[in-house]
Amino acid sequence: MSEALTQVALPRKPSIGRRLSALPWLSYYNRLFVLVIACNAGVIWLGPGVLAMGAETLSTMVLINLSLATLVRQQYVINALFWLATRVPVTWPLCIRRRVAKVYHFGGLHSGAAVAATGWFIALVGVQAVMHLSEPGSVSLTVLWLNAVLVGVLLLMVGMALPQVRGRFHNGFERVHRFAGWSVLLLFWGRTLLASPELLRSGSFWMLVLLTVSIALPWLRLRKVAIETVRPSRHAAIVGFTHTTPFAGSSTAISLNPLLEWHSFANIPTPGQAGFRLIISRAGDWTGQFIEQLPSHVWVKGITTAGVANVETLFKSVLYIATGSGIGPVMPHLLAGNVPAQLIWSTRSPRSTYGDALVDEILHAQPQALIWDTDERGKPDLVQLACAAVEVQGVEAVICISNQGLTRRVVQELEVRGIPAYGAIWDS
Repeated sequence: MSEALTQVALPRKPSIGRRLSALPWLSYYNRLFVLVIACNAGVIWLGPGVLAMGAETLSTMVLINLSLATLVRQQYVINALFWLATRVPVTWPLCIRRRVAKVYHFGGLHSGAAVAATGWFIALVGVQAVMHLSEPGSVSLTVLWLNAVLVGVLLLMVGMALPQVRGRFHNGFERVHRFAGWSVLLLFWGRTLLASPELLRSGSFWMLVLLTVSIALPWLRLRKVAIETVRPSRHAAIVGFTHTTPFAGSSTAISLNPLLEWHSFANIPTPGQAGFRLIISRAGDWTGQFIEQLPSHVWVKGITTAGVANVETLFKSVLYIATGSGIGPVMPHLLAGNVPAQLIWSTRSPRSTYGDALVDEILHAQPQALIWDTDERGKPDLVQLACAAVEVQGVEAVICISNQGLTRRVVQELEVRGIPAYGAIWDS
């Protein structure tokens, strides 16, 4: 198959309109972000103005946005969003299905709402400060200082979430969001208890109850589980779990220190067998330490969560492109065989890196797979191979699982040419 694909010419890029629509800054993630900001701006535009809204209204807007930002990241909500999106039948027009498949860009709602909540809270503190200066007894100094601390914490979280900062200091981003998020929740409880004489009749109280339950749910399922690990090479480890059997296309977050850092990996359940596997490849200090030490237990929390490749059921056929350990998120779909699929897997020395058993399992499920050994053949032009596969084999959509830079390039180049393409967006 490889020779046939490499001989197909790369399609020309279409009109300037199509090129612009495929640019990263016009992604569905950014569109949702702008939509949330626009809705909040509309409240200001149609309302009496920020200064005239009053502290109670401003506080309500803060909590509405914080609720959206928190709940859209909740595992049950994420699974529900994917379930709802994938109810669209393949008989619907492709122009609808390709847009519904962008469901995994829901992080734009999270980011937009978090920024909006921070803006509303800054306005709230400003209004309360003016009230305190004009009428010293109208606003408690304790509440004012509490709110000022909250603004600082929220600004820290927004700053750490900026793509450039998050990418460079990911562990710091993760810890700030965890501990600062908990601090924000506690501070909101403090100010609500101070400001609401009748809690049960307060909307803020019930919003906080909902947010507290949402945040606590995954941690209520925290447990330490035994694992069995096979290390086919110094580059990769295959980790086996038996405590549950997840659905294909889901992921599990694991940790060696649950308060400090978590790492998500795609679950690989085998049809007809209990349990599942993860593929962990050496990609940093944590994964390197894991592969070297091969721990006997890890921490897990929450439930298994749907990932981007679940959108495959929206299409009549799919081409999977994976590089290296990106084969992990792809394998469960190949093994399940719910959708006609093709595979292009680019990796170095696949058998010596991941083991004969894994490679044979992939070839058994996908005999026509193109496994490109980069040690022997160099790096392929994945955009050219993908376009060729779409033309020769007639697949409807492409799902790319690779590193951030390559995934973005492949998805953008295919979208420019009118080919539905999907890949992780690294927004968490």
